[in-house]
Amino acid sequence: MVKLSAIQLSSAANVETNLAKIAELLTNITANHEDIQHLVVLPECCLYFGSKDSEQLDLARASAIDSPKGSSQVSSQGNNLCVALGELARKFKVYLVAGTIPILAASATKFTNSSCVFNPEGELIGQYDKIHLFDVNVSDSTKSYCESRYTQAGKEISVVNTEFANIGLSVCFDLRFPNLFQQLAKAGADIITVPSAFTKVTGKAHWQTLLQARAIENQVYIIAAGQEGVHENGRETWGHSMIINPWGEIESSIEIGEGYISVDYQKQEITRIRQNMPLNSPLNR
Repeated sequence: MVKLSAIQLSSAANVETNLAKIAELLTNITANHEDIQHLVVLPECCLYFGSKDSEQLDLARASAIDSPKGSSQVSSQGNNLCVALGELARKFKVYLVAGTIPILAASATKFTNSSCVFNPEGELIGQYDKIHLFDVNVSDSTKSYCESRYTQAGKEISVVNTEFANIGLSVCFDLRFPNLFQQLAKAGADIITVPSAFTKVTGKAHWQTLLQARAIENQVYIIAAGQEGVHENGRETWGHSMIINPWGEIESSIEIGEGYISVDYQKQEITRIRQNMPLNSPLNR
């Protein structure tokens, strides 16, 4: 049996505080489930949120002190944030999609907003750098968002292969770009993860609709883990984390507050739905 879980957080601008909360929730998720495989998804900016964007860059620089000079890729040996997350995956014996963390880019003037995947041995087995950056105007207290000021956009999609499923990676604003999800499905994704920090305004308007559409269009499980609440910098995020099956049904959700949701992964349902409604047949490509 495989359990799919999404953790909802209201992350602070303190790495240790956030690590402690994640560990607490992982303890609850894995309690009395020693013989079950787990895939757990954390929100965007899971280890540091609610501060100035420039502080994410400072964190990326500080955590990459031991990284090989000129390297643009994170390694579990060369990045302090990855070391801590890998230790959590190993301790709780889960596949952990670590939302996103800031990884220093080769130029050292920007960071990538990177979703990192760890296996139950704590090894880094995949990374996706967010492609679509959140440069928009929103009718909330923040008004204008410019993620590209300090963040370097990624260039490649990523699908991580495990023994029970192929996991496609996306992040937050990517949700509005269906072509990315189509590429992940064509690359073999059975599950697509969506760690997010949706604003309350845009989340209330579009979050659930977009998630269900992406699940239906691509006949995949969607695991959407969100930030929630009012953060230290005044930004308010939507929460409403949910897990959606390949038919577009919401199997579990949590609206507000910190916590988690879990469902059983039904591989046979993906097969059944794709056989009954073959969207990727030659005639439909």
